[in-house]
Amino acid sequence: MKTVAQLLKLKATQNQVHTIAPDQMVLEALRVMAEKNVGALPVMEGGQVVGVISERDYARKIVLQGRSSVGTPVRDIMSAPVVTVDSRQSVETCMGIMTDSHLRHLPVVENGQLLGLLSIGDLVKEAITEQADLIRQLEQYIRGDLWSLPAVGIARAPEMHAAEVGHLP
Repeated sequence: MKTVAQLLKLKATQNQVHTIAPDQMVLEALRVMAEKNVGALPVMEGGQVVGVISERDYARKIVLQGRSSVGTPVRDIMSAPVVTVDSRQSVETCMGIMTDSHLRHLPVVENGQLLGLLSIGDLVKEAITEQADLIRQLEQYIRGDLWSLPAVGIARAPEMHAAEVGHLP
């Protein structure tokens, strides 16, 4: 499976990470999330990720409790302490962390620096892509289409000639 670094490289062309400060009001966080079409924002203080605020936090900690988003600082409803990963983690490891911790968003931090924010959707999309590629490779292998397989993945028999492909046992 791909690493977080590889996944962030693919996402880099799509968007940047939008953040918010803990002392800003929840209403401002909602405005940023709506404007940028994202479901969560890392909360940054002094250059460090100190939490994450999500639409889920808003629904559960503001709406359901009858609080006001106008006068409530992000700090009061953000999820903290924040669970982070580094860029060397695999997509599979991140999915496990998100499942075990009941998270939908996972900040990527390297040497104290925020590199990106992964959503469960990003990880599921990548897992589906990798599984589809593997299925395609296995189908090619089963059909005996060994020469169209990529060099990485299922190994080709170097001693076989093209004429022998149709005569596999």
